[in-house]
Amino acid sequence: MNIFIAIVLFSAIILFHEFGHFIVAKANKIGVIEFSLGMGPRIISYVKTDEGKVVKFFGSSSFFEDEKFKGHTIYSWKVLPFGGSCAMLGEMEQDLEEEAAFNQKSVGARMAVIFAGPFFNFILAFILAIFVIGLVGWDKAVVTGFSENSAIQEAGIKEGDLITSIDGEKIVVDREISFFLQFNQLEVGKPVQITYERDGKENTVAVNPREQVNKDGTKSVKLGFFHGQRIKDNVLTILKYSLYEVKFWISTTLKSLYMLASGRVSVKEASGPVGIVKMVGDVVDQSAPEGLLLVVVNVLNMGILLTANLGVMNLLPIPAVDGGRLFLLVIEAIRRKPLPEKIENGINIGGFAFLMLLMVLIMYNDIVKLIAK
Repeated sequence: MNIFIAIVLFSAIILFHEFGHFIVAKANKIGVIEFSLGMGPRIISYVKTDEGKVVKFFGSSSFFEDEKFKGHTIYSWKVLPFGGSCAMLGEMEQDLEEEAAFNQKSVGARMAVIFAGPFFNFILAFILAIFVIGLVGWDKAVVTGFSENSAIQEAGIKEGDLITSIDGEKIVVDREISFFLQFNQLEVGKPVQITYERDGKENTVAVNPREQVNKDGTKSVKLGFFHGQRIKDNVLTILKYSLYEVKFWISTTLKSLYMLASGRVSVKEASGPVGIVKMVGDVVDQSAPEGLLLVVVNVLNMGILLTANLGVMNLLPIPAVDGGRLFLLVIEAIRRKPLPEKIENGINIGGFAFLMLLMVLIMYNDIVKLIAK
């Protein structure tokens, strides 16, 4: 059941991404050869021709060679649930001279089509956030309690105070406190500047973190407080914090990538499809005892994280992903002509090979982590 939920979540995210490419391609009168969900062999394909509707089960590539299907979009569902595509006419052929070919459209039109996929990921994140915040409210960064021997309480902060920044980093929602503490290691003797709001007035205090003993007997450096309060509000507030939710996950993804690139986080800690399926399963298992509503909310939250992450990853200037293609189009706009087809194809093939190797490495790490547990 958990795997099914994960596949449905993945499929929805990928389908929305590809739909972004599809709808903007159609708007620019670009021929779409095939719109598919999944990868590998086709399970079922559908196309509406001038002669009527055609459905094929386990269709082969010969499906595309039939003259009656040319100029019409084939919709396919494929075996492997990870991935999808919006294959456009002339997408990989610079010399195709048909009017509906991708390569015949202006640089601006082509950039719009490529950018639409990641942008639709952010739209999906916003839609999911509206559902989550509408159901349970937004998370306000309010101090709700203190641990024993609390450093932050000793500094003068009280229950009910609203945390607005830590070390100059703005805090809007409660999770930003937790993520700040994850990205920034606390040290004994190194004060943390915390700004809080009380009775409409802001104050800033220096808090000296302390070493505390955890329940399992280990020690860690902490500020010593509990925080977070769900607030339900009006429609405008829901929209406001739904937009901020998207911004939050984009920012968090970029910070995570920076930590990965700078060596502060090992690639072994990254998760691929196998690891993400496990994460979704864990979310469902942990939420189930609390009821269906919490399961739905937490799965939607995972969806927000994953679709925002996919949007950011696709905009990176890496060959073979949308960001790499956008980068090549920027070069074309500057040069006023595309790069030679051999060079462009070489870049894309090399980038794709690198991504596949990285995916294999991440999947191997996912499997090792599963076996180790």
